[in-house]
Amino acid sequence: MRVLTLNPGSSSMKVSLVADGTATEGTSWDLADPGAMATAIRRWSDVDAVAVRFVHGGSQKAPALVGDELLANLERLTPLAPNHQPLSVEVTREVRRLLPEVPVVACFDTAFHARMPEAAARYPLPRSWTAQNRLRRYGFHGLSCQYAVRRAGELLGREPGGLQLVCAHVGAGVSVTAIRDGHGVDTSMGFTPLEGAMMATRSGSIDPGLLLHVMRTAPMSPDELADALFHRSGLAGMSGTSGDLRQVLAAAAAGERDAEVALEVYRHRLRREIGAAAVSLSRLDAVVFTGGVAEHQPSVIMSVLNGLEVLGLRAGDTTRTGADRIVTAPDSPVPALIVLPREDLELARGAEEVLAGRPLVTPGRDARP
Repeated sequence: MRVLTLNPGSSSMKVSLVADGTATEGTSWDLADPGAMATAIRRWSDVDAVAVRFVHGGSQKAPALVGDELLANLERLTPLAPNHQPLSVEVTREVRRLLPEVPVVACFDTAFHARMPEAAARYPLPRSWTAQNRLRRYGFHGLSCQYAVRRAGELLGREPGGLQLVCAHVGAGVSVTAIRDGHGVDTSMGFTPLEGAMMATRSGSIDPGLLLHVMRTAPMSPDELADALFHRSGLAGMSGTSGDLRQVLAAAAAGERDAEVALEVYRHRLRREIGAAAVSLSRLDAVVFTGGVAEHQPSVIMSVLNGLEVLGLRAGDTTRTGADRIVTAPDSPVPALIVLPREDLELARGAEEVLAGRPLVTPGRDARP
């Protein structure tokens, strides 16, 4: 089966053509180019299906064939994932317009976390607020985690469904997930992709009392606060850069103290989330790092790893790059891996399962999500 996969980010679009589980062609472009989407769709129009990544799927627990009703429901989730959801909706509409005979399958980052235990999924809020089970922790980066589990099993020579892992997706967005039986059992992101670790432009978790104080004293509207937390915080807010990690590293190397502190906070927050995720497991088989930072800035990952000795991690050879690999020393009680992100393969896999009329088979022992 030939599947065109579309992976919208907050500032770029990744496109890949996957034929029978193997990526054969791919490209990406900046969203500032308005004609690129139509050009790519026309270039790869001879496909059996199109798979689109959606950061937020709401109550969806598996990939689904897109119809008008589903697309409308996904658009309503835009306030919960404003950096990504609008583009996924727009892209899906464009594909359906340009390729009306080709089925479009939506694949959801949140689906990987749909079976989180209540202790991890529930917020300690008034039950009158949470009775409908909508104000809950959804989790994100699920497609990335799915691939990381599968690839970790291959690298470690073990059945992926039996592994207990901590997976850190480190890119412009950052999340940490505890994985057991092939699905997420706890994760750092919650109701929105704003909770958890510090990110490129997103704040991560902040004391709600601090935010209430700012809103009262600034003052500012909810929309203004949302803009600050999603777009003007994190590495960008602390360092005065765009938030691109390369810029922050360069500023720190030039002796800019704000950038140095930003990196210290970034590493500390990531280590803290990894430690928190580990206690949701009965044992720790490995820590997996994936995402754009893991792929392109492995030295940052190694600097994080150097502060995780308490979990039995000992950094090893740092010279290799550009491949999936174990990055801890041979005598490390717990291995750490860098796995290059391949959400395109998970998108294609989800489309194949939906169109074959079978339930999505996750790496876990229970084949039904």
